[in-house]
Amino acid sequence: MLSYGWRRAVLMMLAGAIGALSMPPLFILLALFIALPMLVWALDGAEHRDGVLGKLFGPAFRIGFFFGLGYFLAAIHWIGAAFFVDGGWMLVAMPFAVLALAAGLAIFWAFGIAFAHLFWSTGTARIFALAAGLSLAEFARGTLFTGFPFDLLGYALTANVEMMQAASLVGVYGLTVVAILIAATPALVWPAADRSLVTRLVPLFAAIAVIAVQIGWGYQRVQSTAVVPQDGMVMRIVQPVIPQDVKWQAFAREETVTRLIDLSTMRTHPEDQGLDDVTHLVWPEAALPFFLSEEPEYLARIARALPDGIILLSGAPREPYGTDDQIVQGAKPYNSIFAFNSEGEVISSYDKTHLVPFGEFLPFDDQLRAVGFSQMVAGTDGWAHGDARRLMTLPGTPPFLPLICYEAIYSGGLGATVENAEFIFVVTNDAWFDGSFGISQLFHHSRVRTVEEGLAMVRAANSGISAIIDPLGRITARMEAGKVGAIKGTPAQPIAKPLFAQVRHVPFYGLAAACALIGLGGFLAGRNKRRKRR
Repeated sequence: MLSYGWRRAVLMMLAGAIGALSMPPLFILLALFIALPMLVWALDGAEHRDGVLGKLFGPAFRIGFFFGLGYFLAAIHWIGAAFFVDGGWMLVAMPFAVLALAAGLAIFWAFGIAFAHLFWSTGTARIFALAAGLSLAEFARGTLFTGFPFDLLGYALTANVEMMQAASLVGVYGLTVVAILIAATPALVWPAADRSLVTRLVPLFAAIAVIAVQIGWGYQRVQSTAVVPQDGMVMRIVQPVIPQDVKWQAFAREETVTRLIDLSTMRTHPEDQGLDDVTHLVWPEAALPFFLSEEPEYLARIARALPDGIILLSGAPREPYGTDDQIVQGAKPYNSIFAFNSEGEVISSYDKTHLVPFGEFLPFDDQLRAVGFSQMVAGTDGWAHGDARRLMTLPGTPPFLPLICYEAIYSGGLGATVENAEFIFVVTNDAWFDGSFGISQLFHHSRVRTVEEGLAMVRAANSGISAIIDPLGRITARMEAGKVGAIKGTPAQPIAKPLFAQVRHVPFYGLAAACALIGLGGFLAGRNKRRKRR
């Protein structure tokens, strides 16, 4: 509370880094109960400035920025792992790129926390103001400028299947409001003012009670909800673990296709029937890292390996074709999912619509390339955006929503077509982040979508984590990161639409608005008291 200058900046970065320990895969929820009170106390001691602009860009803004900077440097440090793939000068750029990304995200928190401080008070209401301002900043971070919703604070309350069920009601943004509100309650224990110890401990006990109710209700929902598998579907998911640094090299194509076919047909144990009892074979994002039109012999080999009636779903790049069915020269390709029948014919496809900035496309392309910037996907000059999110409907297959990589982490942002999907289908290539926390974070963020939407998920990853997840977030089949092999299972049918799937972000808006009103009420009440004293 009494710190200022560089000491306060260091303390806030430390507090933010501690708060990041509450994120997957660690889920140390206690860390958030340490970090957020430190933030509240620092804001209690923030110097007051005259005028709205002075307050908005004053000490509270800097406190929020350094708190966010510490949080994001710790939470998404794994982004730097991608720079090791190409090595060389990319390693020199890595610390600057990670720092720049963390700083950019921290600006959202700086504005949210500074906004909350405009209505700061000395009592309980101030943590409601913080919950409103910071959660709105999180929503903005996840939606504006294509969005970057990694490690939203609400994920701290999704550590297990029971806790995860609350996302079916309010979504992860709603859980973000709750997480901020309850984790900040220790700040109300001190300073003491004229309140008794019992009175000061009541909010903290109430926060613990909220978590207990969340777990209890989640347990009851899991136990009382029937989950039924899809009829007549057996999916075999192959996890080939093709190293990212050789994936797009021409010399690796033969080994890549051979490994995919071998893992698809091999029998891993006496009961494994290979492809004999399988209806759908699944390969991950860009499993075929070349244009199929340029390598027809590989497609013929794949077709020979597929039993009659089986459908292969695989990621691969797609060339852009014009209205005359000719390849558009100079146009960027698409990052796509193809569906093949057992004769090797393409029967459906989907082009990724939500691309990763700087990873799959370069914002302000011409200007940034002129000064030496490029995206980080090897083998291309970036991908083209697909036209629209849509369902895939294949013979003998219920309609499903295809997604590629981080398209699955957008809470409430899977597109309108998800309303008619019977399960979610995700292919991804997480090999960019092998050996880092990124693998677990990407998987967990995607997993929470199953609870929000009430839909099962089939997830195929190049190097893990591949899994089949039911509509309650339970994992029914899984292959850990870094393991080469295949898993087999059946996705579940949809359950009754959860509240979140029906109303989307309405609960979040309501919670944020309620916190804002309580915070404003506390601010106005405090100001009236000060006027009376004068």
